Amino acid sequence: MTQTQGSPSGYFFTWLSIFLMAAPAARGDPQEHIFKKTPQGDLKLYLHLPPGWTADDRRPAIVFFFGGGWRRGTVEQFRRQADYLSERGMVAARADYRVRSRHGTSADCCVADAKSAIRWLRSHAGSWGVDPKRIAAAGGSAGGHLAAAAAIIEGFDSEDPLADVSSRPNLLILFNPVMNTIDKISQAGSAEIARQISPNHHLTEAVPPTVLFYGTRDRLLGTGQQFMHSAQQLGIDARLLLAEGQGHGFFNRSPWFEETLLATDQFLNDHGYLAGIPTVQPIDEASRLIVGETSPPSTPTPRASAR
Repeated sequence: MTQTQGSPSGYFFTWLSIFLMAAPAARGDPQEHIFKKTPQGDLKLYLHLPPGWTADDRRPAIVFFFGGGWRRGTVEQFRRQADYLSERGMVAARADYRVRSRHGTSADCCVADAKSAIRWLRSHAGSWGVDPKRIAAAGGSAGGHLAAAAAIIEGFDSEDPLADVSSRPNLLILFNPVMNTIDKISQAGSAEIARQISPNHHLTEAVPPTVLFYGTRDRLLGTGQQFMHSAQQLGIDARLLLAEGQGHGFFNRSPWFEETLLATDQFLNDHGYLAGIPTVQPIDEASRLIVGETSPPSTPTPRASAR
């Protein structure tokens, strides 16, 4: 039997819904929410709520984007990081987005979806106890590119009903990100798309504080060094941390998982997103991140006009 809002039963269910939203969150599986409907299917955001959470909070938040060359990948990649940061007090989210293997799309759709995920969380901040001015974005490889693109790249908003909401994260935490997509034309979709979505070719002073993690044997490290060189010239608050002798994706396994998570905790702490002592500990004291040297790019990186 359908209950109407005007009936006594309808009022009961309305108030029950409000009570459940305001009550402290139950621990367990993350909450799933559709943040975007696309011609290729619905996209979900997976929310990890911290202990003691209520909808009246104004907690910092973070959105993770998985890697996979814009062609594949799964939201499970950053589940452990999201679990940890939610236990530390943040609202942590993992965002799905369209990829070529599942949706037949190119990298421009990935960028549009990443921006939509951040917009959805910011526009629903009041419902999920989030401070809309303290939303970080993070990701690995192509997912790191998407986090950076949400902060740096203009456009790719036409299909988003929330296009008037800012997609720019307030912090960036990037795990071996692709910062120069012009070198990845075959994966990005086309030369024109690769140029439009290349973070290193659209940098301005508006880029938020950023930390980048790379292995010293990662072929993408040069794109991170390009970014750091430009960041120094533009006055961007940026850090480059390196894992000696490691290749691409090193952060997915111990001891580097713990080491990068500890550095992430410290970065968030430095910017007021976390407080207190990190609860993750290094596994191997001999495997520690080092501060990276910044090398000038081999070719000049075009600079976008300030906005």
